[in-house]
Amino acid sequence: MPSVLPDGEPMPDDGALPPRALEGAGERPLGFYLHVPYCATRCGYCDFNTYTASELRGTGGVLASRDNYAEQVVEEIRLARKVLGDDPRPVRTVFVGGGTPTLLAAGDLVRMLGAIRDEFGLADDAEVTTEANPESVDPAYLGELREGGFNRISFGMQSARQHVLKVLDRTHTPGRPEACVGEARAAGFEHVNLDLIYGTPGESDDDWRASLEAAIGAGPDHVSAYALIVEEGTQLARRIRRGEVPMTDDDVHADRYLIADSVLAEAGFEWYEVSNWATSEAGRCFHNELYWRGADWWGAGPGAHSHVGGVRWWNVKHPGAYAAALAAGRSPGAGREILADEDRRVERILLELRLREGVELSILKPAGLAAAGAPCRTAPRPRVVRGGAGRPDPAGRLLADAVVRDLVD
Repeated sequence: MPSVLPDGEPMPDDGALPPRALEGAGERPLGFYLHVPYCATRCGYCDFNTYTASELRGTGGVLASRDNYAEQVVEEIRLARKVLGDDPRPVRTVFVGGGTPTLLAAGDLVRMLGAIRDEFGLADDAEVTTEANPESVDPAYLGELREGGFNRISFGMQSARQHVLKVLDRTHTPGRPEACVGEARAAGFEHVNLDLIYGTPGESDDDWRASLEAAIGAGPDHVSAYALIVEEGTQLARRIRRGEVPMTDDDVHADRYLIADSVLAEAGFEWYEVSNWATSEAGRCFHNELYWRGADWWGAGPGAHSHVGGVRWWNVKHPGAYAAALAAGRSPGAGREILADEDRRVERILLELRLREGVELSILKPAGLAAAGAPCRTAPRPRVVRGGAGRPDPAGRLLADAVVRDLVD
């Protein structure tokens, strides 16, 4: 959840959407993202909208406390029901992210899920995920989540090497994320993800291979691998600027990505989105696919973003301001934008090109269609075209932004 909000037009106090936003809604899946903005400590690379206890002290009083946070999210879920009116869709996916959602009591997470079930209903095959810090859960906690309706969990592993975790300011013990996979399986979780980061200053190819092998050996059915992005304003950016740690270059990122793709493929994982691999179709993250396919989702929580029928909006960032808006009976929305048809077309190309299924060639204009079958300006073989879709090959995944520029013309 990015820490900087975009510009946009004001959000109505009641959160009302233009009537066109719900046109054809029955043909689109509906998901919920619940943002939990609390962390025990701040990781040096993190630029998300998160807060530690010391950062909140004196800035929001009781309104910013995590003790009553679940009730605030429940209030926004009730607001969502009012705004969406008689929309009959049951919720297909729920994703609780952060921050560290598992800093809340398991009962709080279950309570928020229960509000979605009560207000909207859950699809029979609903995917319900929470992110988790490996040090903030135990078998009893995981069991309570599973009993309460969660069926997918994502652990932040990042690396198996202690010196890499130290640079990232990650506080968990190496080996703990792998143990969590076993505990989650024992609790009955059908789907388990491990998040990895590559390109950390001081990480070697061997370190990266060791992290991949440790993750695979733990037995998840999904692995996400993201290149480290050094965001301005973070502790890591300041350390790099002072020369304390080196900056990793793009060529190293590319090499590490290709290592990941090879090692994961050999272990039976198939890539289905640029940064994501799963052992089966069922193991894919359907919630993230809502984003990549431009479906509908309501984001609840400070700084959370939502999208329904071409209308995108975002909440106020600070937990205190978020709580105050709800307490006053107002939408916590800070702003919104109504996407033009061309904006939505370009976003479809941008996002769908990241997927294994590729982008439908029917949405390309003549120049883009011609480019889809021609070599990219910046690489000899960035993509392949099969049937009615343009799909990126490994080179194309590395140069996805350049490929998009070719196709949107």
